[in-house]
Amino acid sequence: MDWKIELIFVPVSDVDRAKDFYTRIGFHADHDSVPYEGLRFVQLTPPGSACSIAIGTGLGSKIEPGGLDNIQVVVADADAALAQLRDAGVEAEGVDEQNWGRFVTFSDPDGNGWTLQQLPDRG
Repeated sequence: MDWKIELIFVPVSDVDRAKDFYTRIGFHADHDSVPYEGLRFVQLTPPGSACSIAIGTGLGSKIEPGGLDNIQVVVADADAALAQLRDAGVEAEGVDEQNWGRFVTFSDPDGNGWTLQQLPDRG
C-alpha cells in the first residue's frame, strides 16, 4: 500500500500576506474558501508538486506561526530556484554545496523555514 503525503499545514499569522508570498514565488492557489465563520482554508501547490500546503484560520494547528523550521522540497536546479526567489523579492541564502546535494534556504514572512534541494547526479 502506498502512503502519499499530499497536504502539509503551514501555520501563518496573516493568511492574505502568506497567500501573496507563496503565489509570488510560483505556488498555484488551488482553493480559498470560508465554509463558515471562523474557518478559512487556503490550499497552495508548488509547481510540479503532488503535495500542497494549507494555510488559513481555524485549522486547529498546535504549531505557532513560524514554527515549522524545515520544509524540504526537491528542485531540478538550485541556481535557478535561487534566482526565482530573489526575483520575487525573497531573501534566500545562496547555494550551499554538499556531497548529498545543493541547497537553498529561505523563510516565509512568518519565519517558516524552507530548504530547496537539488539532488546530486547519481548517473
